[in-house]
Amino acid sequence: MLVDATSIPPNRGGVARYISGLLTGLAELDVRVQVVGKAADLDWLRGLAPVHGYHAAPAWTSSRPLRLLWEQTGLPALVGRVGATTLHSPHYTFPVTRASRTVVTLHDATFFSDPAAHSRLKVLFFRTWTRLARRRARATVAPSAATVRELDRFTGRPRRPTVVAHLGVDATQFHEPTADEVSAFRRAHDIAPDTEWIAFLGTIEPRKRVPELIAAHRALDTASGAAPALLVAGGLGWDDTAAAELRTAGDVPGEPLRYLGYLPVDELRAFLGGSRVVAYPSIAEGFGLPVLEAMASGADVLTTDRLAIPEVGGDAVTYTEPDAGPIRAALERLLADAPGARADRVGRARARAAGFTWSACARAHLEVFG
Repeated sequence: MLVDATSIPPNRGGVARYISGLLTGLAELDVRVQVVGKAADLDWLRGLAPVHGYHAAPAWTSSRPLRLLWEQTGLPALVGRVGATTLHSPHYTFPVTRASRTVVTLHDATFFSDPAAHSRLKVLFFRTWTRLARRRARATVAPSAATVRELDRFTGRPRRPTVVAHLGVDATQFHEPTADEVSAFRRAHDIAPDTEWIAFLGTIEPRKRVPELIAAHRALDTASGAAPALLVAGGLGWDDTAAAELRTAGDVPGEPLRYLGYLPVDELRAFLGGSRVVAYPSIAEGFGLPVLEAMASGADVLTTDRLAIPEVGGDAVTYTEPDAGPIRAALERLLADAPGARADRVGRARARAAGFTWSACARAHLEVFG
């Protein structure tokens, strides 16, 4: 078994969480695989799951176009050299000459369902590879039943059903933060001891509805004069409206809206679990990992019931429509809720999150790895 980890982005977000989680889950099941990755990522991956064998891809695969070229040329050769009978391509694309040996992960269907949220080039690229994977790969994997339904709706039934493998949460990283951890986060970001915050974590892209969240928070703050600050963390993606507002706001201590940028993984549980509410009003998720990580961190979560999110949140989170008015009203209710009601939601969320493990995710993959 060879896992292609060369698609890990420089910030190690997104697909990196999936790949690293899957490798640790396989290790927990005492399953050893071969892994190929960019040299800059190998020590990190080896530290997380040292039982696997690691191979360095050429240095020039740090360029995305050249990585895709290597995927079609160098990767098939590596499959032969290591004697792999199965290749796992964890991010849509795969070597077409090894399709009959390849298991491909398809993370969502938004390139079909919400094309306006992506560039035309990305829509064409990922639609093409999604269709190819469903027709030619030995098997395909998706992170939720909702994603499988969407893929079936837009691309037809594949020759072999797509396997659902819910993502997991790393309980060593995402758990209820200690008071000292929250205090350290406050000091690191110059947040006063008596200042509460609403947290958003994720890439800033149109489907996340960040402009609507900002507008809802602004209206709430204007009406009350004392709303918790809205702290936004994550990469500036391709939502120009949200990006402009966040750049204008910057990261100014004491202001009602702050853009924190990328946060170290070790700070995330304090950011999420130390908040009054984690707000994630996304309208299209293949899974919704930020929701799961917030639940595991002891957060009170406000999200939407779109696509895969209810598979994650169940009845342990609060749902809202993804527009500014409903988001504001939902935030107002949660902030005014009795401590006992909030504690009940948080407790149910932590218990539900505990059922999403990387070993369970890996076990689902093993059904098709062979």
